[in-house]
Amino acid sequence: MKTVDARGLGCPKPVVLAEEALDAIDEGTVEVLVDNEASVSNLGRFAAKSGMHAETEKKDGYWSVRITKGYPCAAREEAAGISASRGGGGNMKPAGKGLLMIIGTDTLGKDEDIGRILMKGFLETMKVTRDLPDMIFFLNAGVRLTTVNDETVQLIRDIESMGVEIFSCGTCLGHYGLESELKVGYRGTTNHVVEGLKDFGKVVWI
Repeated sequence: MKTVDARGLGCPKPVVLAEEALDAIDEGTVEVLVDNEASVSNLGRFAAKSGMHAETEKKDGYWSVRITKGYPCAAREEAAGISASRGGGGNMKPAGKGLLMIIGTDTLGKDEDIGRILMKGFLETMKVTRDLPDMIFFLNAGVRLTTVNDETVQLIRDIESMGVEIFSCGTCLGHYGLESELKVGYRGTTNHVVEGLKDFGKVVWI
């Protein structure tokens, strides 16, 4: 059994480290040590959505979360609406148009420096927890995330590979002079937003 010591690390790093360790094995158990309840909860959701089994044990000042890969849990997979995957990858979303996410900024909050870090962390968390929308539409300054920000471009590529449709506002790309810089997804129009308001069960603006 491999042990990953993620104590002292904030979200989503414990889940990222757990996913890397599990991807390196065909089957078996990875123990993740964490020191906060939020990480325990995130690891549990990650395991359930990946079709794996997780057991948690409270220790002296920290938690041990043991995630077992290679023994599919059909009940968990059916409840989460996902397909079993030994590798933990692939499209982990429920079928159907449930959620449209519109991202209109390349930062979260007013402070741009910390805001860029928070936006990257938001995308990382979305990826590792597999809490995915059906479509993401980037507009306004959000198109920088699909063009000139190499760190977020790779994250969005990973999210796209999990079955999420990615579009960037064509007018916004032109406004920022980024029409030739689009590196992930497709050029979109405001029709995606207008039609999305009636086609999707829920619309979230970031």
